[in-house]
Amino acid sequence: MAGRIEDYAFIGDARCAALVGRDGSVDWACMPRFDSDACFAALLGDERHGRWQLAPCDATRAARRCYRQDGLVLETTFATERGVVRVIDFMPPGSRTPHLVRVVECVKGAVAMAMDLRIRFGYGAVLPWVQRMPGGVTALAGPDALSLFTDVPLTVEDATVSAEFTVAEGQKASLVLGWHPSIEAPARSVDALRALDDADAWWRGWCAQCTYEGDWREDVMRSLITLRALTFLPTGGIIAAPTTSLPERLGGVRNWDYRYCWLRDATFTLLALLGSGFREAAASWCGWLLRAVAGHPSQLQIMYGASGERRLSEIELPWLPGYEGSAPVRIGNAAAGQLQLDVFGEVMNCIYQAREDRMAIEEETWHLQRALLHFLEKTWQEPDSGIWEVRGPRQHFTHSKVMSWVAFDRGVRTIERFGQDGPLDRWREIRDEIHREVCEKGFDPARNTFTQTYGGDALDASLLRIPLVGFLPADDPRVTGTLRAIQRDLSEDGLILRYRGDAARDGLPAGEGVFLACSFWMVDALAMSGRVEAARALFERLLALKNDVGLLSEEYHPREKRLLGNFPQALSHVALVNAARNLSAAMGPAARGQGAQARRAVG
Repeated sequence: MAGRIEDYAFIGDARCAALVGRDGSVDWACMPRFDSDACFAALLGDERHGRWQLAPCDATRAARRCYRQDGLVLETTFATERGVVRVIDFMPPGSRTPHLVRVVECVKGAVAMAMDLRIRFGYGAVLPWVQRMPGGVTALAGPDALSLFTDVPLTVEDATVSAEFTVAEGQKASLVLGWHPSIEAPARSVDALRALDDADAWWRGWCAQCTYEGDWREDVMRSLITLRALTFLPTGGIIAAPTTSLPERLGGVRNWDYRYCWLRDATFTLLALLGSGFREAAASWCGWLLRAVAGHPSQLQIMYGASGERRLSEIELPWLPGYEGSAPVRIGNAAAGQLQLDVFGEVMNCIYQAREDRMAIEEETWHLQRALLHFLEKTWQEPDSGIWEVRGPRQHFTHSKVMSWVAFDRGVRTIERFGQDGPLDRWREIRDEIHREVCEKGFDPARNTFTQTYGGDALDASLLRIPLVGFLPADDPRVTGTLRAIQRDLSEDGLILRYRGDAARDGLPAGEGVFLACSFWMVDALAMSGRVEAARALFERLLALKNDVGLLSEEYHPREKRLLGNFPQALSHVALVNAARNLSAAMGPAARGQGAQARRAVG
């Protein structure tokens, strides 16, 4: 049975990823890419669907884990009656061939260890052909193969590889699992201990670029490391999460595949990295963007594959029962075909901020921006599916219109500030027209709040971003009224829902946890409005929701006190980084520049 979502730690090599439970079991892994078929899928079923467990044979009296230094090398220490053993798990970054490395090190006494390796390709559906080879075993089926290299004696039975061995104080044992195409010979095993040193050095070198100097630096650094590990190294594409179908409600159907690059989430991530000194990642993403969206603006998608793939067909996997019975399990994502107008604003704002930071922007980027705005001129008045990708009818979402305003505003600013050529007067007129329309149709004067849709009565936490993007100042009565309304009507135990679900609007049954990114947006809004102590209290509470290794999922269940949704979630960690920056500015000498910094950080 899979563990609680918060019981997992995340390891990866910026190409693919795995989740490791407190019990030493790798219950989720996709190789050789984030969106490849899972070879371990026990997370969405049980051990029959694939896992790799490595733990003491004897009962564990205590277990604790942490990441080594600033990096993504995981250490889990088990204490038993006979001794103490440390299991070190990591994936060497920078390698073209993915490897999952596990090193067992006895710290005290002598500890008997047990290993159970069940490779099941195709998300747990395909039983591999397992063969012995010198120094280990190979498992292959269809196009994929995994080879395990180790000095530990192995037993093979019914496509399951097992081992029992003992390590005494000072002794180490290593197990290296590498992916390779099934038509090729097994990739040569890496030297586990040398790879460990190289991984530590790689992460130290990357983290040394960080320029963040505000409060909560350790929390911010862990989030930035997570975001880096979710960036596909070969292309610069930034995925939303390394998992699929972890539910937004236990036992529910809101189970989606997040192993793709949402333009919106990626722009948020890019701004967080750029604002923390990681300029190389920003430049890489800009290149990815140009390649991914190449073509006519009418063909712009809201998400792509890690290399810019467009076809993300959504299907269900009936052989997987789902996390704690949350079915269906889905791969692919049909939301890729939705119209979401806010994406235009996110992209325009992100590139504008990159120019503000004096990044070298390719000339073709402005051609792309002009083409996007030319298309938006004709479409901003249309209904869309909104930031939350509702699967009901399209509507006129207020947030979508606000971000359409952002798109034209950043286009105007780019011409004015950076001397680019473009239809300045026409874009100014459209910008002003959108602003008037939003204030007229998206605002309820009787309740003094902006609403989720034009003329509607529902609220939406995305409206917290109105001052963050500069649409209205934080002290505008309409903004403060919206903030109070969201606190009153979208709060669950002090944390913030995206909106109140409605089957007619969503096309799905209502009910989910509080949305962590929205709760961090509330921190930003409180800080900008001068309520710094309230902002800090909420921020500290949100930090307390991280698991023991500093990771957050998409949502949280306040009553059951459990993380929900795909994990770890880039958007939650981006919102943490930006909220820390904005709140640090609001509390310190830089408070006078707070509003501008908040707009820059969150976008």
